[in-house]
Amino acid sequence: MLSSKAKYALRAAVFLAEKYTEDSWALASDIATTQDLPKKFLEAILVDLRDRGIIDSRRGRYGGYRLSRPPQRIAVGDIIRVIDGPLALSPCSSRTQYGACADCVDPVICALRPVLQQARDAVADILDHCSLAQLANRPRTKPSSTRRAVA
Repeated sequence: MLSSKAKYALRAAVFLAEKYTEDSWALASDIATTQDLPKKFLEAILVDLRDRGIIDSRRGRYGGYRLSRPPQRIAVGDIIRVIDGPLALSPCSSRTQYGACADCVDPVICALRPVLQQARDAVADILDHCSLAQLANRPRTKPSSTRRAVA
């Protein structure tokens, strides 16, 4: 399951993707305010993204954060991996950080492992082929405030 931290990272990254063409730096406080994120938590997320080369940061009066490369070249999967780790549902289905499950008798004969690998591959295919630019350019509409009564 996607963590709140990964969701916040994606929201911040999409915000930066929307600002990318302006060639400007965004303050953490501006990102936190516009995206309704806790500022201290966001700052820790931004450090993680910076340390992994997704965003750049600059100190000083004209500092802040911005994407390190065009949003078309940053996949949603990249952000999730930085924050949550591998996309696999179990350690034995990870392509990059394989590990035997703690309760597994033998991964070679495990009936579940091939299905979990297929699920991992399907999820990775979608997330790795969706860029921040695609998310930033998607039309967004607010849900209707009127709810229908359920009979």
